[in-house]
Amino acid sequence: MTEPRFAVGIDLGTTNSVVSSVRLDTAPTEKVFVELLPIPQLTGPGTVESRHQLPSFQYQAHQEEIDEAEVVLPWNSKPLVIIGEWARMLGSKTPIRLVGSAKSWLSHQAVNRRSAILPCQAPEDVPRISPLDASTAYLRHLHDAWNHAHPEAPLIDQKVVLTVPASFDPAARDLTVEAAEAAGLPRPVLLEEPQAAFYSWLEASDGRWRESIRPGEVILVVDVGGGTTDFSLIAVGEAAGLLTLERVAIGDHILLGGDNMDLALAYGLRTKLEAEGRRLESWQVLALTYACREAKEALLLDAALNEVAIVVPSRGTSLMGGLLRTRLTQEEVTGALVEGFFPSLDLHQVEWVHHARTGLTTLGLPYAQDPRITAHLALFLRRQLEALKGAQEVLEPFKGGHFVQPTAVLLNGGIFRSERLRQKLLVVLNEWLLKDAAAPARLLEGVDLDLAVARGAAYYGWVRQGPGVRIRSGTAAAYYVGVESSMPAVPGFPAPLEALCIAPFGMEEGTEAALPPVEFGVVVGEPVRFRFFTSKVRRDDEVGTRLDWWPLGDLEALADIEVVLPVEAFRPGDIVPVHLVARVTEVGRLELEAVATTGGHRWKVAFEVRGDPGAQTARP
Repeated sequence: MTEPRFAVGIDLGTTNSVVSSVRLDTAPTEKVFVELLPIPQLTGPGTVESRHQLPSFQYQAHQEEIDEAEVVLPWNSKPLVIIGEWARMLGSKTPIRLVGSAKSWLSHQAVNRRSAILPCQAPEDVPRISPLDASTAYLRHLHDAWNHAHPEAPLIDQKVVLTVPASFDPAARDLTVEAAEAAGLPRPVLLEEPQAAFYSWLEASDGRWRESIRPGEVILVVDVGGGTTDFSLIAVGEAAGLLTLERVAIGDHILLGGDNMDLALAYGLRTKLEAEGRRLESWQVLALTYACREAKEALLLDAALNEVAIVVPSRGTSLMGGLLRTRLTQEEVTGALVEGFFPSLDLHQVEWVHHARTGLTTLGLPYAQDPRITAHLALFLRRQLEALKGAQEVLEPFKGGHFVQPTAVLLNGGIFRSERLRQKLLVVLNEWLLKDAAAPARLLEGVDLDLAVARGAAYYGWVRQGPGVRIRSGTAAAYYVGVESSMPAVPGFPAPLEALCIAPFGMEEGTEAALPPVEFGVVVGEPVRFRFFTSKVRRDDEVGTRLDWWPLGDLEALADIEVVLPVEAFRPGDIVPVHLVARVTEVGRLELEAVATTGGHRWKVAFEVRGDPGAQTARP
């Protein structure tokens, strides 16, 4: 294998994807230059332009809709799919043919993420693909764009860092790696997106970050992307006279972001149009949503702009009759987004907003029912206070408080390009801190809100060589396997279930944890199933800790693992005593092994993707 020349960071985003790089031969004493990759993509029929962002959309064109000569790319004269800016533009007019939010679908446990389900709700004549295939297609486009720009340094030979939401579970992380490997990116290192944004801030400070933060501080990272909202806490410590950084908490996986905001604006305009007697069909609401995305960005970035015209296709026969026209105003954006998603509220009184669901629902993403980002933040800070009670060095600055009190805030995500949204979030947080008799939190500036994740990922790839400061993290949660009691059956009651800790919170990369000699009897040559759980709040459980009871909300069920253990030296149907070993690999993936108690036979156990037909085959 050729020696790597670059650390390459890839932000596979819900709405946009970005690639950046750092030369690995940059010495620690030299300034680090993070270079963004211009990504060639179709922006119109037969038109290719290079942009720093690749919209994460794929358009499923009708066979007579596009001419082959219109889709030629620099590295492919006959691409099979339309990806990027032109796909997004085509989809804004015909949304039923647009594949979007593949990254969010990749984390959806209730569907088969290898099945062709996208575009969701498309008619039968529209070709469908799986979330895994869509993610692979975006990564393959990025792979080809890199190789086109760097033929002397193909991506397969570089150190690739691929970012994922901090709240991605092991199955979603494994699927992301699977998509990367299918696109020609072997063994990418995974990095949590909020950490990547923080690494970007470290790089942008040009070494002055040590003057901006001090031991005892707690930095809140709020990452609001196109499809998800992530919260992370990074504690600043000191060791041997040097500052240290440690990610000490992450939030739940919240499907809430820019997509929700676009939809909120579209619903508001739909109500206005219907009040004028112009009723919209469902496909028109989708087109209206995409139009609102562009209008939203223009209005949030320019407070002097009063309104933006919105045009939606109709079924009229004439040119004028074929369009519905309306306007999105600054007042509507402020009311729907600033007050709708970032309202002021009492941190101590806020609770979840739940709406009763109907018994039947269409196939879709499990979006958060409560759209208030500030409410999710309040509950995160309250809940993590209990979880961090044992971390005295973290709690020192705010002993006696009623929630984790951040001293600084780092924001990430394109929506925070809006000064109003940045300031509103900071105002709400500082209102809480004031009521808790704490000092106000300050905003850490200096990151490119659209590009920070990719830039930070490339910088982290350089840091992994040893020249810079690293954020200590490890696993973002503790993991447990369910152990069912073998007691006699009792009518109306399930067998008691214990949770056995197999990987504690913060388990470091490249380490292995062998469980105490707890045996499971598994059948070789036939499917067997394991139940698994995770916790983002239990910090003190060690490997082997057995729980026969836990407070509501402490543990969350993951997809079951179903494996077929190869026969090896046994006979089909034999019951083999095994125990489990957990390992966090160097690239940040959680792996499990079933180890025979005699004979040394070992089988890797992969996290099953819920809804996939058949069993996963364990690998010897």
